Amino acid sequence: MLSADETFASLTGAWRLMFGKADGLRMLDLSADGFWNSFFAIVVAAPALIVGWVGIANEIGDPNAFAGRLSMLLRLATVDIGSWVLPLIVLALVAPRVGIGGRFVHYVVASNWASAIIAWLMLPSALLRLFLPSSDEISGLVSLLLFALSMVLTWRMTNATIGKGPAVGTAVFAGMFVASLLVLFGLQALLGIDIPDGARG
Repeated sequence: MLSADETFASLTGAWRLMFGKADGLRMLDLSADGFWNSFFAIVVAAPALIVGWVGIANEIGDPNAFAGRLSMLLRLATVDIGSWVLPLIVLALVAPRVGIGGRFVHYVVASNWASAIIAWLMLPSALLRLFLPSSDEISGLVSLLLFALSMVLTWRMTNATIGKGPAVGTAVFAGMFVASLLVLFGLQALLGIDIPDGARG
């Protein structure tokens, strides 16, 4: 388990990368231990993610059955964690073939910590879902704006981390985004999760 100082330094480095500042990489531990330790970001993101899972589980699960909502929450957790980790495994397989093998560790470490920040950035949307109907216009607008902001920040992080120009960075960003969507929808179908459009955040 990482210390508070190590976690803060990693989050700060990722935050700088999300604003396009490549010096953020110097704040990240890019060693083998740092690579594996960066998955601790999932634990850092967990409280914010759980709020989102609870909100969706309350909307699409059986409101009168605690076991049903708990089962849905666990399935939603599986989908989100799978969408986080599985695309990175795919990237590990293709990175050497597309000329970014030397930046794979950099990207994974930065992406993990940036994903934790994004999870907390999306927290207002998840909180609104808990207290407002999914069809509420304010909730929908906040979700859309935060999602757009998260995409911009993730794109900038990817460009700064890959360090091979905007064309390559954008290609990696697009590829990882598509891979995440494929995993997301695939796991939802596999686990029998049907989320109405209004419940997506």
